[in-house]
Amino acid sequence: MREMAHYTATHFKWHVTDGIAVISLDRPERKNPLTFDSYAELRDCFRALVYADDIKAVVFGSNGGNFCSGGDVHDIIGPLLKMDMKSLLEFTRMTGDLVKAIMHCGKPVIAAVDGVCVGAGAIIAMASDLRLATPAAKTAFLFTRVGLAGCDMGACAILPRIIGQGRAAELLYTGRSMSAEEGERWGFYNRIVAPDVLDDEALKLARRLAEGPTFGHMMTKTMLNQEWSMSIDQAIEAEAQAQALCMQTQDFQRAYDAFVAHQTPVFKGD
Repeated sequence: MREMAHYTATHFKWHVTDGIAVISLDRPERKNPLTFDSYAELRDCFRALVYADDIKAVVFGSNGGNFCSGGDVHDIIGPLLKMDMKSLLEFTRMTGDLVKAIMHCGKPVIAAVDGVCVGAGAIIAMASDLRLATPAAKTAFLFTRVGLAGCDMGACAILPRIIGQGRAAELLYTGRSMSAEEGERWGFYNRIVAPDVLDDEALKLARRLAEGPTFGHMMTKTMLNQEWSMSIDQAIEAEAQAQALCMQTQDFQRAYDAFVAHQTPVFKGD
């Protein structure tokens, strides 16, 4: 399997500690906008994570007091106005592919959000499995504010499943900012933490996940995504098959042996 601990990113910050990959965009002077290049590299990076056994969890963090200001006005939006339909569709499919790559990377992804988290930045947070925020986090799906539809990068499918149809509709129609307090109350954010401990809390959560049965976590993430389109009967059968697979892992044996010995299991992901 591919190892990514020594991966060198070109268009964003990347480092690995204790099997946890930490990503953040690196244009803090402009509140970390995305470019064509950073979109593409993030997509390819998350696709590669599927095969990286040395990465157990991912933290997508903030930088310079902000998470992400969405697509760069000059580097993306301006050029889009000059593209033909084929090129526009290639771009919108690429942005959607980033969401799919995050959702199918096989690793728990934690978004650690401070400050501005708008447009595609809000989508990245939405596509993550867990989300922490500071009180200063301002999250907005701005697409209608620039004359587009709210249905961008899977927002109309995913956001209602997190916060409910009515709340999602309000945010996607109006493009208004959701405060951190609203986000926590509505279930978008799992927890609000102080700015000075955001990174530490995200890493603490990631370590807890990384120390768990990572094959089991992969199965959990897979089922959470796949069961959206299943009936209850189909979901129960799919989970029966997934759990039977997990029962063949060494981690399941390790958990039993540790229980018998009154010890804490040390999982290895196999």
